Amino acid sequence: MSKDYYKILGVEKGASKDEIKKAFRKMAHEHHPDKTGGDDKQFKEVNEAYSVLSDDSKKAQYDQFGSDGPAGFGGGYGGASGGQGQGFGGFDFSGFSGGFGGGDGVEFDLGDIFGSVFGGGGRGGSRGGGRAKTPKGSDISVDIEISFMDSIFGAEKEFSLHRTGECDHCKGTRAEPKSGTSGATASANEFESCKTCDGKGQVIETRRSMFGAFQSARICDDCAGTGKIPKTKCSVCKGKGIQHKKDTITVIIPSGIESGEMLRVTGKGEAVTGGTTGDLYIRVHVRHVSNEKTKDSNMRKEGLNLAMDHTIKLTDSLLGGESTLETLDGPITISIPQGITHGEILRVKGKGVPHGTGSSNPATSRDSSTRRGDLMVHIHINIPSKISKAARKLIEELKEEGI
Repeated sequence: MSKDYYKILGVEKGASKDEIKKAFRKMAHEHHPDKTGGDDKQFKEVNEAYSVLSDDSKKAQYDQFGSDGPAGFGGGYGGASGGQGQGFGGFDFSGFSGGFGGGDGVEFDLGDIFGSVFGGGGRGGSRGGGRAKTPKGSDISVDIEISFMDSIFGAEKEFSLHRTGECDHCKGTRAEPKSGTSGATASANEFESCKTCDGKGQVIETRRSMFGAFQSARICDDCAGTGKIPKTKCSVCKGKGIQHKKDTITVIIPSGIESGEMLRVTGKGEAVTGGTTGDLYIRVHVRHVSNEKTKDSNMRKEGLNLAMDHTIKLTDSLLGGESTLETLDGPITISIPQGITHGEILRVKGKGVPHGTGSSNPATSRDSSTRRGDLMVHIHINIPSKISKAARKLIEELKEEGI
């Protein structure tokens, strides 16, 4: 059945890329399986829809043929199942499977045929069988919130994540460890050659067509492409080598990161039997400093510099003096030059955003060896609304002197 990707994301067909992206973020956040009430199936459909509609070429093909058109749901759009069937001038024939048959009723796939004839993809096929494509697990997307200070100096963050990963008991070998204890390693003699694929890890299928007989390769289902079957399957994962579990993920937040930026952790997505693990994408949201209970609540980031407002007394603006500022590095004292005016900016060197060599390491981000931007202090002069008689007399004397 053809899928309506626009309906899945809740957008109109003429929606812009920004509208599609916003809809994807909203739906992915709503259906994420790690959230209460999340739905793994709907989450995967949302990811699949976005992977097509966010790509101009895939979107154009989808708009013309739908999800069951020439690209087919088998992955021609490069969705969650991975790309297949490409290779004949960029056109995908895999969607025509089942529509044709040989004289004896055996069905064939035009993607395999043209892939074999012209050396394209098909299902990894060539006239001699080719190699089957290794499956890859789905990517995972999560959101985390960090403090303003952590966004400036960087940090090491740890959080829990439910995902399908390597089995902790058999360490992904699929065989019951010899000692029978968790963490033991399965030895080579605990496996036997897969009888289905004769130890090759893939199965060659021959299909007949009006063009003759053609061969294509697919991953062996029994051994998951490894060519080996465990003599005794793992008691925990039942021989799959993977299990659904709660993982603790540690990620390094680089200094100077902007709110909305994405971090990628390779190999921490969903795992699949006999394939490669997907990746984890972490979208970082910076908590505004005004929402934090600190004395530097007016601190803000301006490129590689930090900026803040600082109010001084009228007498300090006339005579000069010193002021103490609460910064991300702690309290510092600055000199107020005599005659400073409202709106002037004082620069404090080396108190801005760390950058350059070593800036992504939280342990060294405040070292003197790390390059940093500056702190820009915007001066505001406090003009009193009420003054005493004595102060008024003094000001009148200043007025007589033309000040």
